[in-house]
Amino acid sequence: MSLEENKDLLRRFWKEVFNGKNLDLVEQLFTSDWTYHGAGGQELQGPEELKGFLGMFFSAFPDMEATLEDVVAEGDRVVTRATGTATHQGELMGLPATGKKIEVSVICISRIRDGRIAEDWELIDLYGMLSQLGAIPSPAGVR
Repeated sequence: MSLEENKDLLRRFWKEVFNGKNLDLVEQLFTSDWTYHGAGGQELQGPEELKGFLGMFFSAFPDMEATLEDVVAEGDRVVTRATGTATHQGELMGLPATGKKIEVSVICISRIRDGRIAEDWELIDLYGMLSQLGAIPSPAGVR
């Protein structure tokens, strides 16, 4: 695949799966042995775990939407930088809904194989998200 096709694959994920909440597309866009490397050493394997992970966030933040800020490709890698906004309307990992609005930065490096996403390394501003939700204290002077 060309670099532009690889970038389009990630744009499609963010638009149709993430923003469109269409989990049915996961098997089409990701390899069956997809691996996720997340914050704090979190690991996910395969499309079913991805659907569960995304479903948890969609349930807690039904209005969640990401805006792609950058999409950069080289070789078999595509880097996306996005800003997500949402309102905490459901339980998330034991934290009851707060009704608070959040804005979170995400950077993801995706490896493409045979026209599908095979592996992701993702950094999410979890500290910022938990701070905005009131689950942890904010640094002095920060809202």
